[in-house]
Amino acid sequence: MTILEPTANNRNLSLVALCGGVGGARLVRALDRLLPTASITAIVNVGDDEKRYGVHVAADIDTVLYTLSDIVGPQGWGIDGDTTTMMTTLNKLGVDTAFHLGDRDFAHCLWRTNRLSEGSSLSATTTHLATTLGVRPKVLPATDDPVATAVQIADGSWLTFQEYFVERGHRDEVRTLRYDGADVATAAPGVIDAIANADAVIIAPSNPPLSIWPILAIPGIRHSLETHDRVIAVSPLFSGTALKGPARQVLESLGLGSGTASILAAYDALIDYLIIDAGDSADTQLSNARTVVEAVDTRLTPVDRAQDLVATITRLIGETNAN
Repeated sequence: MTILEPTANNRNLSLVALCGGVGGARLVRALDRLLPTASITAIVNVGDDEKRYGVHVAADIDTVLYTLSDIVGPQGWGIDGDTTTMMTTLNKLGVDTAFHLGDRDFAHCLWRTNRLSEGSSLSATTTHLATTLGVRPKVLPATDDPVATAVQIADGSWLTFQEYFVERGHRDEVRTLRYDGADVATAAPGVIDAIANADAVIIAPSNPPLSIWPILAIPGIRHSLETHDRVIAVSPLFSGTALKGPARQVLESLGLGSGTASILAAYDALIDYLIIDAGDSADTQLSNARTVVEAVDTRLTPVDRAQDLVATITRLIGETNAN
């Protein structure tokens, strides 16, 4: 792996990344590996968190932790090589195990659940897991309070996020979304300060409505971005669609349009730069008075492939600092 040479633009940067699961985790990993002198804080969506099999599953947080500690499974989630004794046993007992947790993954969730029941916070349990796994960047939940993404589908019924995404394979048309609890939640300790003190806030290539909007729904976080002068979003789309997940379908069904225009609409009045994939370079013409659109290779695997993306991020930070 080639580390980016230290320059005036990237030396000792303080960066915050807002992220969901797979795409967000891979962006934070690229920043961590290619900018070893940077101070990086990942602020992670908790709208996917649910109780499953009696344990607190923090899906996006764990995906970020497993990716940064190089133990993530090849599919981008779970733990590589994890065993399945727990799921096999539950299945034999007649339990629906469509929501899969490997044994080591389950152990982390069980430990988290016990600590939370004893009065620990989600922030504290996340920090302990990060330390145990050898994760260098700071990983913070967006909030320590319960926030749950609820999905209304075409027939009018409401699903929890995991029912929609995992159990039903995100095949349903999304009519609208709710972020239950977000309006009374408080940003987790360190979140607002990290944003305020960052050289740049980067919105990772996660699904905007499903992974980033739940973060922005927490009082104080959106305002912190609105008042920051260097907010950079990375589009999750390639030739108008996502490599994984239903980003394109959700953006369209919520009336945000399609392609790069839908990402601009999702982050309206919030971002200074939008980085799109080189294959969509014609969309740089969508730059406007609020947001500059730049095109570069935005693939994040393997990590070396992200060099141009990370270099573009640091260049944009340098240009903003110079203005």
